[in-house]
Amino acid sequence: MKIKWFGQSCFLITAENGAKVLTDPFKNMLGYKLPEIEADIVTTSHDHADHNNINAVKGRFTHIQKAGAYLENGISIQGVATFHDKVSGAKRGKNTVYNFSIDGINVCHLGDLGHLLDSKQLAAIGKVDIILLPVGGGPTTIGAADAIEVVQQLDPAMVIPMHYRTKALWVFGFLFEKVDKFIAASNLKAQKCKELEINKENIKKYQDKEIVVLEYE
Repeated sequence: MKIKWFGQSCFLITAENGAKVLTDPFKNMLGYKLPEIEADIVTTSHDHADHNNINAVKGRFTHIQKAGAYLENGISIQGVATFHDKVSGAKRGKNTVYNFSIDGINVCHLGDLGHLLDSKQLAAIGKVDIILLPVGGGPTTIGAADAIEVVQQLDPAMVIPMHYRTKALWVFGFLFEKVDKFIAASNLKAQKCKELEINKENIKKYQDKEIVVLEYE
């Protein structure tokens, strides 16, 4: 599969059979720009404008926006209910975590997770190989310290950070921490690439955990 990051929490995951999953498409409001894109499956973790702009997606697609079990285009998806804050959604509402089973690899998109996961949520999410993890903190998601604990909870082979400060955010960058803070605190190896290409065989070399920072173009 291939994983490409478009900024914030938006990724395009392309399976070996060509099926495309787009997560959390955004309105062009923060500094990131979403190109014209087609997908077979679009997931939204919550109903905020920087995560739910399905109108930006071309063609016919299945929109998934709540917890439950789904099977689309050969891709198994488990949606798990969580919250956007540490007070059961009282401040920022609900959030849905999605665990995608694609090409024999489980990729978990945590959306705007605002808290550590409890035992029921961890059981519902199940085995995870790659996590797409918010690390920017501020008023919107978990920051570096909690993100590290979530890594320990889910125990993936690979961590791909998202929802952090980049140059593209301009004045909105002050809302988030930089990814460097998370990397330094994690004590994990980190590498950068423009697009990740991974399969069941080559993911085995990441069993000691590694951070892969996808560069925004």
